[in-house]
Amino acid sequence: MFNKEKVKLGIAPIAWTNDDLPDLGKENTFEQCVSEMALAGFTGSEVGNKYPKDPQVLKKALSLRGIEICNQWFSSFLITRPFAEVEKDFRAQLEFLKAVGAKVIGASEQSHSVQGLEDTPIFGHKYVMNDEEWEVFCKGMNRLGRIARDEYGITLTFHHHMGTVVQDPDEVERMMENTDPEYVSLLFDTGHFAYCGADPLKMAEKYADRIRHVHLKDIRPEVVEKVKKENLSFLEGVRLGAFTVPGDGCIDFDPIFKVLEEAGYEGYMLVEAEQDPTKANPLEYAIKARKFIAEKTGL
Repeated sequence: MFNKEKVKLGIAPIAWTNDDLPDLGKENTFEQCVSEMALAGFTGSEVGNKYPKDPQVLKKALSLRGIEICNQWFSSFLITRPFAEVEKDFRAQLEFLKAVGAKVIGASEQSHSVQGLEDTPIFGHKYVMNDEEWEVFCKGMNRLGRIARDEYGITLTFHHHMGTVVQDPDEVERMMENTDPEYVSLLFDTGHFAYCGADPLKMAEKYADRIRHVHLKDIRPEVVEKVKKENLSFLEGVRLGAFTVPGDGCIDFDPIFKVLEEAGYEGYMLVEAEQDPTKANPLEYAIKARKFIAEKTGL
């Protein structure tokens, strides 16, 4: 069993209000979102677009509900923008995260990303970096990770993601081999590995010692197959329900939990399953996920 003192459970606001598809959950407020997170039994959250921008206001609202911020997405553009520009945005976000007490930042390289393009198929259209771009990217990640760790006490975890330059297992491997473990860790996302055709269990086994944040996400394989066959975009797949909470899709989480447990994983495991809240009631699915995780892990 996981150590309850060292492993905590969180849930992302994207099930209530979707940052990439603002019409999904536009009726749901910040207060409803975080109240229902607490009601479902979670103690951590990532940052959503509706969250207060003032750290003190945010901390007060969350502390009333027994919740803390455990991570926030950061869009890096290391291969298409000057490093100084990326660093400025990165530091601003680190200042915010430090002020709210977060220990992790989740970076995703968004240069040439097609994940947010509603008219571009998610399969077969991702950008592939050349050797020069790989070098710029990996060196840039090391620099960002060093800034985060040494100056803010925050761990940089890299989020592999559908439609981005680091999506497939070989790309994750190249990034891991060419970045410093002292500065760059992995944000392990079960759903994004399964979506691109990788085995999440094998990925967990391979990178267990560098995983510092976990996204627990399941997929509905029939929807992913439809996305592939009909050349649909990533966001069209989200609308159709490609993702769901752990235990509601096809991923076998038992051996994944076992690998993380045996590796001595510490930190947050966060349910992150973006769906249409009018089709998948956020509180209902949050409770379903919480029960599943409790049954499988004892947490």
